[in-house]
Amino acid sequence: MSSRTGKAVAWMAAVLIIATLILRLGSWPAGPVTWTDAEVGTLRSLSISNLPALPEDPTNAVADNPLAAEFGHQLFFDAQLNGMGAISCSTCHQPIRGFTDGLEKGQGLGRSKRNTPSIVGVAYSPWFYWDGRRDSLWAQALSPLEDPAEHGGDRLQYAVYIQSNPDYRQYYESLFGSFPDLSDAHNVDTIFANIGKAIAAYERLLLPGISRFDGFVDAVVADDVPAQQSIFSDDEIRGLKLFIGKANCTQCHNGPLFTNNEFHNTAVISYPGEVPDKGRIAGVRDVQAHEFNCRSAFNDGAAKECLELEFARSGYELMGAFRTPSLRNLENTAPFMHKGQIKTLAEVLQHYNEAPLAMIGHNEAKPLGLGSRELRQLEAFLRTLDAPLATAEQWLRPPPAKLANQSGAQ
Repeated sequence: MSSRTGKAVAWMAAVLIIATLILRLGSWPAGPVTWTDAEVGTLRSLSISNLPALPEDPTNAVADNPLAAEFGHQLFFDAQLNGMGAISCSTCHQPIRGFTDGLEKGQGLGRSKRNTPSIVGVAYSPWFYWDGRRDSLWAQALSPLEDPAEHGGDRLQYAVYIQSNPDYRQYYESLFGSFPDLSDAHNVDTIFANIGKAIAAYERLLLPGISRFDGFVDAVVADDVPAQQSIFSDDEIRGLKLFIGKANCTQCHNGPLFTNNEFHNTAVISYPGEVPDKGRIAGVRDVQAHEFNCRSAFNDGAAKECLELEFARSGYELMGAFRTPSLRNLENTAPFMHKGQIKTLAEVLQHYNEAPLAMIGHNEAKPLGLGSRELRQLEAFLRTLDAPLATAEQWLRPPPAKLANQSGAQ
């Protein structure tokens, strides 16, 4: 072999090695990231500064009543509420874990059917639970109280507990009027609904705060490159570029809360030993028939305002579909997905990168073809969305008067 031929072979080998590394890493090392006008517009739309005022809840007359929030705060952390002294709302929705519990499935008196989602910012959603089977925050708050796997109580028991607790009765009567006759089943149902409305008033206070990402957006809008580089690492910047571009994440995770509050089938594998979960297709039927939905007699507004319920999507395309969760404050909220099937954020990204066939219904996602380096950059960006809540510290811990009764708020 001539020296010229040998050099050519060596050069081709070097090119092959470099090409292999590029494919493995996912991208060619590049210079500083720049942003198009369209990309800046997308970043603006994702900033917390673009979050509108909390939407009113016409179905709940005390939704924004400070006294109702105080009452709901007490109830949320009260482990005596179910009469057994073991379970409170904060057992599963723990402030230190982003109002989740760190478990695959919630654990109350028994094991619940699905993963505990965060309730931070959830008051912006028209639907609640992974399958959207409730259409108000107060109706959602009631379901665990009667679920035998969670609080395991009954309506009369809760009504008697409120009536017999002097502080709670005072709260109740200040908000809802004189305590009614408990021999009337409708009165008991009304008290039960009002308990949910007070808890919802508290939960509406749980809002996400300003993250590093939001500061980075401000720097991009101001075209302040040094500030951008001081706020984000190079990997975080490139991860954001992927998020709004090649990775197509904003198709579902859009807006200031990084969710469209819609339902999508992304082919998450079934929980071990269980048949595939039908998801939204069952949830929409449930909410339309539920006794505490927007059309019920317990709605404090007018039935004509129930547009979400009236025009709720239904059909086979919702088979296996679940509500898009917010991506803000992912820290300490693993495991992920509707039954905690995926343990780490890196595994979640790999799932979307591969976009496998769905076990039930149709996977809406398409394979992304991201390299390992790009996946790491995407994960680095997602971690910039963590931030302290925009909620006064007093609401993030048990009320002092209820410390003796509080259980599970770790």
